[in-house]
Amino acid sequence: MSYFDLQINGYAGVDFCSPNLTGEEMRRACEALAADGIEGILATIITDTVEALCGKLQGMVRYREADPVIAEMVKGFHVEGPFLNAEPGFIGAHPPDCVVPANREDAARLLEAGDGLVRLLTLAPENDPGAATTRYLVEQGVTVSAGHCDPDLATLERAIDAGLSMVTHLGNGCPVILPRHDNFIQRVLSLSGRLWVCFIPDGAHVPFFALRNYYKITGLERTIFTSDAITAAGLGPGIYDLSGAPVEVDAEGVARRPGSPNLAGSTIRGHQVAAKLREHLGLGEVEIDRVYRRNPLKALGLTFE
Repeated sequence: MSYFDLQINGYAGVDFCSPNLTGEEMRRACEALAADGIEGILATIITDTVEALCGKLQGMVRYREADPVIAEMVKGFHVEGPFLNAEPGFIGAHPPDCVVPANREDAARLLEAGDGLVRLLTLAPENDPGAATTRYLVEQGVTVSAGHCDPDLATLERAIDAGLSMVTHLGNGCPVILPRHDNFIQRVLSLSGRLWVCFIPDGAHVPFFALRNYYKITGLERTIFTSDAITAAGLGPGIYDLSGAPVEVDAEGVARRPGSPNLAGSTIRGHQVAAKLREHLGLGEVEIDRVYRRNPLKALGLTFE
């Protein structure tokens, strides 16, 4: 079996978010991904200045054009930010000082820098006035996802009406403590029939008992799983970089910004995602293929045969 992961921030000691990423490093990460059963990814970069994000995208475009191994693995890019919710908890491991309101000009700059390969953009609907940027991105063929956000129900519905079709790593990108009932997780679950809902099945981002509950609601038809892997994927405890800032990985493989309770990506490897889906959700191979290959490709408008 081979899989498709739409959120890979880095892998095997390589940080796709680094401004100093080299083509040799990117190839090494792609080779490690292939060895772990991954057939394709979206290389993901997180919030930075728009200028810096454009530079990172342009670099990866060049590396992809120069190396067929990278081109085979990297089917496009996922830009997570900078149009997020900058409030503590919701911003997670992203730098809040780089957050800006969603706007067409910056969105167009990102798309141009990505040379037509920005397939997915995560934003906060409440930071997109009138859902105008969401509508523009969808018109350009980009899948728009809600993440690191806290829109009220009406704002979320308006964004969906404008074309927003996905939720990035539900259960994360939010404070550790939330209101019991009226919170982003419950709002998404109430609208899950209209959304692709992504989860990270590492047991740290969402406990498996809760993940089973969520999956009963979102179901095989609308669920996507991702590793949200970072540089430290497969490397064990230590201090690593994520977009130029340190991430501390503990003995259980959980990654956090030092001193923060919020998680900073995952260290789970591609084949381990499938193994955990078998073990903790009881999914068979056909079901895993659906949620970890066919659904993400379909959500992005890519072919899967």
